[in-house]
Amino acid sequence: MFYTYILQSEKSGTFYVGHTEDMIARLNRHNQGAVTSTRNKGPWKIVYLEEFATKIEANKRELEIKSKKSRKYIEALIARSRKD
Repeated sequence: MFYTYILQSEKSGTFYVGHTEDMIARLNRHNQGAVTSTRNKGPWKIVYLEEFATKIEANKRELEIKSKKSRKYIEALIARSRKD
């Protein structure tokens, strides 16, 4: 399985969108400062997760979310996922 995920900084409230095959290992890398774009901005928590059969699908979804360039869009995704 592959995942498209949204993390939120517990420090600043900012979001980070990515994709991975191993969500726990990836979250640990973000929180250990091993990811340049999220370094010094954590701790991070998973606030949204979608599951896909292939890496291509997960990457496509990541790019789709990022293309919106909208905090409101991300917040709406998170809100809808919590209602399900």
